[in-house]
Amino acid sequence: MTQPQQQEQPKQKIVAMNGDEAIAYAVKQCDVDVVAAYPITPQTIIVEKFSEYVANGEVQTEYVCTESEHSAITACLAAGATGARTFTASASAGLALMHEILFVTAGARIPVVLAVANRALSSPINIHGDHSDSMAERDSGWIHIYAENAQEAYDSIIQAFKIAEDPTVSLPIFIGVDGFTISHTLERVDTLTDEVVQTFVGQRQYPTVTTHEGKTVPFKLDPANPMTMGPIALQNYYYEFKRQQEEAMKNAYKKIQQIHNEYAQISGRSYGNGLIDTYKLDDAEIAITVIGSTAGTLKDIVDQLRDEGIKAGILRIRTFRPFPAEEIQKALQNIKAVAVMDKSMSPGGLGSTLFSEIRNALYDQKQHPIIVNYIFGLGGRDSSPQDFRKIYADLCQIAKTGQAEKTITYFGLRE
Repeated sequence: MTQPQQQEQPKQKIVAMNGDEAIAYAVKQCDVDVVAAYPITPQTIIVEKFSEYVANGEVQTEYVCTESEHSAITACLAAGATGARTFTASASAGLALMHEILFVTAGARIPVVLAVANRALSSPINIHGDHSDSMAERDSGWIHIYAENAQEAYDSIIQAFKIAEDPTVSLPIFIGVDGFTISHTLERVDTLTDEVVQTFVGQRQYPTVTTHEGKTVPFKLDPANPMTMGPIALQNYYYEFKRQQEEAMKNAYKKIQQIHNEYAQISGRSYGNGLIDTYKLDDAEIAITVIGSTAGTLKDIVDQLRDEGIKAGILRIRTFRPFPAEEIQKALQNIKAVAVMDKSMSPGGLGSTLFSEIRNALYDQKQHPIIVNYIFGLGGRDSSPQDFRKIYADLCQIAKTGQAEKTITYFGLRE
């Protein structure tokens, strides 16, 4: 995380919060109209804390405690379609239960913001953190952003409403935080004032559409301007709707960077360029690519390796959808060997999700590193800093010999 120099910034308040509380506080500040949710570990604190804000009269939000996550995302979809600013949160099996409506929400172009406290999926039952749940939704049409710590979770939620609601984007967005590692760990969080946040986020904006009556109106359900939203579209139109979602993702690619930079001006905090965040990568010869909180531990290891004369670095993927292929290509163009660390599995695939995406991005480059995949941390299994040093040691050997003995390693597994 870099600290841009600013001439004058709003005063901020230092608060001790865990990641879930930081998310709830950010939502509180964003003047949200509707929150619909169902509790599931490890995101429960988010909606519990927000329900306290509602009960105490600190927000004017309509809070709907639904009977399931499927109902929660459906309520957000419906409220968002009428023009409301909406938020929900989930994890693991709850996110999986939303699966159908996640696709509907993206296809209907409703900018719901969803916090995911990433958690393993059953079976067997496990409540701890990995990325299985949100990676299973990678093709749902949602924007995916992952935070490294509670501070970034707070900052990302605030940015998320502005990104999703931009008329050129109008897509729903995930903000992912590692279950328990971020969601339940107490950290320092610097918070902006309510006024600064609400000015930054502003009022919800709408794309304009032409109705059957020939009127140009905001894209929302309004009895004064009837329109059909989420219609049936068979062979003659379905394909075009899907293509429009891809164009919206391309717009999001630029807007994420723009809004991230605008936020840096008022907060003094930035995370790379909003898409990727690098650490000591400029002159690195070997690197690890990772998503989420693991990057924080790796930074300490890289500092140690640098002291030992080893040119190691880190590439953290902050935005997974839209996938920042161009930035990744530039960041890794001079690296000799890179390990892609995946906190999820793709059974039957050649490596896991992030590995496949990065390998694909680099395939056509004239010069690219040797790429290996380390699958780790499933079900919240811990890896020590000493364990992670072994990965860098492997990379040193790969860079020296120019070849890797194994493409895929199940790291920290009893076999």
